[in-house]
Amino acid sequence: MSSAPTRLSKALMAVYRRVVDNFAAVVTVQLATAGLVAAARFGPEELANRIRDARPVHLFLAAFLPFAAMTIYLKLRPRAVYLVDYACFRTAPNCRVPFSTFLEHARQVPVLNDRSIRFMTKLLERSGLGEETCLPPAHHFIPPYKYCTLEAARGEVELVVFSALDDLFAKTGVSPGAIDVLVVNCSLFCPTPSFVDMIINRYKLRSDVRSTHLSGMGCSAGLISVGLARSLLQVVPHQGAHALVVSTETITPNYYVGSERAMLLPNCLFRIGGAAALLSTSPAKARFRLRHVVRTLTGGSHDNAYRCVFQEEDEHGNVGINLNKDLMTIAGNALKANITAIGPLVLPASEQLLFAASFIARKVLGGTNVRPYIPDFRAAFEHFCIHAGGRAVIDELQRSLNLYPVEIPDVLKH
Repeated sequence: MSSAPTRLSKALMAVYRRVVDNFAAVVTVQLATAGLVAAARFGPEELANRIRDARPVHLFLAAFLPFAAMTIYLKLRPRAVYLVDYACFRTAPNCRVPFSTFLEHARQVPVLNDRSIRFMTKLLERSGLGEETCLPPAHHFIPPYKYCTLEAARGEVELVVFSALDDLFAKTGVSPGAIDVLVVNCSLFCPTPSFVDMIINRYKLRSDVRSTHLSGMGCSAGLISVGLARSLLQVVPHQGAHALVVSTETITPNYYVGSERAMLLPNCLFRIGGAAALLSTSPAKARFRLRHVVRTLTGGSHDNAYRCVFQEEDEHGNVGINLNKDLMTIAGNALKANITAIGPLVLPASEQLLFAASFIARKVLGGTNVRPYIPDFRAAFEHFCIHAGGRAVIDELQRSLNLYPVEIPDVLKH
């Protein structure tokens, strides 16, 4: 008996969404019909007489202005950008590091005491990572930090980036010579020559390729790279241009050898990996169209957001990445701000109307008396590609987006 009200509310919500989401179409059809009926009342002869009586300048403007407006719109509107295909780096089985192997190697680091090992053990168990995750070759030696050299870091870059690009070029059939834009991002490793120079040299890209290497921008760098590639594609002179976006994080030179807990987190959570995507302004052979790129910055107004992921030295001079304990809270607040920005762009009218009504009610009646309405983003998206930053990140996104409970994605287990 208790399920009857639930079924009724779902049915009413479905009717509401169908009516509101199609309101504009219904009104447009009715207005067009009314216009046709009004024109039909004049009759062919009266319409012909009105056209003959009109001044030539009026006839010219009636024909020219719509054509001119359409031409200007087509010239000035941004080019549509499409995802042709993508490829992910697939690690060889010999790079696999089970928890037991990882902890055994950690015990060989002199500065890590039993307390630190117990902390890392609990962290691994709660992280959502599986026994099939992989680390770069340098981290398989004992002790790992002695083999994390510049040469080893370059070796990881070449292994990850070149493998992904080889796979991408093979899948798409696009020649490296057809690449007009190249954007690469890696936060913690920025050698000279840069990643883009390594790729240009390896694949013999054209001398006029527009290339950029982004560093120090953390987990948001992938999104920033896509937005930058889309902007650069707008200024390429010819239609059908291609942009190559490569995203990776080189962890070989960033093994932390101290005992600060907040700085031990990256050692446990970060794994080897990378991906390459081919964007184009031509829809031919494209899989998806890029509609919106929305980025929300919080570091300018909140110092704790600026310092939530901070590369620094511990009290003994060991360099590492400090992941602040408030990181999940800060990420959740940033996500809410991002949802507020992207909602009007993607949500159907029915969800926007409910959100606006909830917002107004909370302002008028007081925030404690009215529950905030969380828009149903499933009405706008069929699939969600969630950042694989660990179980805590997935839980926070699930809560903020009001998604159904999900299992840990395979991307965390491998």
